[in-house]
Amino acid sequence: MIKSCGDLSMHETAGVRCLPQGDLQHVLDHTRPLWESLRGESIFLTGATGFIGSWLLESLLWISDRLNLGCTAVVLSRTPDAFRARLPHLHHHPAVSVVAGDVQSFNFPEGEFAFVIHAATDRTAAFGGDVPLGAFERDVAGTRRVLEFARTRSVRRLLFTSSGAVYGHQPPTLSHVAEDYPSAPLPEDIGSAYGHAKRVSELMCIAHGRSHGFDALIARLFAFVGPRLPLDAHYAVGNFIRDALDGNSIRISGDGTPYRSYLYAADLSIWIWTILFRGVPALPYNVGSTRAITISELARIVQSISQTSCGIEIAANPIPGLPAQRYVPATTRAEQGLGLEALISLEEGVRRTFDWHREAQWHRGIEGRYDRANR
Repeated sequence: MIKSCGDLSMHETAGVRCLPQGDLQHVLDHTRPLWESLRGESIFLTGATGFIGSWLLESLLWISDRLNLGCTAVVLSRTPDAFRARLPHLHHHPAVSVVAGDVQSFNFPEGEFAFVIHAATDRTAAFGGDVPLGAFERDVAGTRRVLEFARTRSVRRLLFTSSGAVYGHQPPTLSHVAEDYPSAPLPEDIGSAYGHAKRVSELMCIAHGRSHGFDALIARLFAFVGPRLPLDAHYAVGNFIRDALDGNSIRISGDGTPYRSYLYAADLSIWIWTILFRGVPALPYNVGSTRAITISELARIVQSISQTSCGIEIAANPIPGLPAQRYVPATTRAEQGLGLEALISLEEGVRRTFDWHREAQWHRGIEGRYDRANR
């Protein structure tokens, strides 16, 4: 059985690496009929050390143990030692095998795999922190390598985690962007390398699936909140939670008017597993919440939930007459075709994320005192 945090040592619990058991049970409760197709099978997963990938891996192992699925997971990691240090309860699980390698060039593990989830992405492409063309090429090369692997391993279904960035800039007059919206990032916008890479990767997945006889599933991800969300990256909700935890004012770098929406990570896991097992091949699904809120409203939610006296600082004033930017999906396809919905509210999701990180902060302090006392 997978260890709970209570079964781990002082050092293993640093940062509260385990996900909340209630969240994992939530995933099981809403996916229970799906799992028979994975019984006794193997799944290959890239990106398992990231926010989304670790939620998928941990929920898979939790469910497999409780349903006695007897499945195995082979995980690709560029740095297995870092994976082991950060997520020891997943790394040491008997159903997990870790393959060392870069997604662009990894050696193929032996055996057959019924399912593949390609959740690895080039973070520099997503955040514009690198030469755009290099980031684009790395992301596409990784997808190509995973598809070559799938072609040789009798894969039945492959899910690719794409992004809402494939639509380019959402017009401010369009409240929610649907999968059939005929838009794309502008080719002259070199900062849109991430969106272009995801579009090309979607095309490659669908083409390879049709040519080589496996089902290619596409999940276009928007914005999320939940335990393990980085607090030091370019995620507004994570940055706001960090500010509140540190006792600082919540800082909004823009004018606070853009609209976003946030799906809680346990619901995200339910959506991804449902799309993998029941989704229609080659039919992209938006994955996210349809509840649009401004960045300023999000900051006020974090402020209220943190129950601190921290203020809110907004760096810029809105420009009169300028429409607010939007990044909000329509999810009718997932709702009507797969019966999916956002089950956990934004406020509850922020509260759970804040509490998880606050507990992680407390554990880091305890571990630090433990280390100093035993020097």
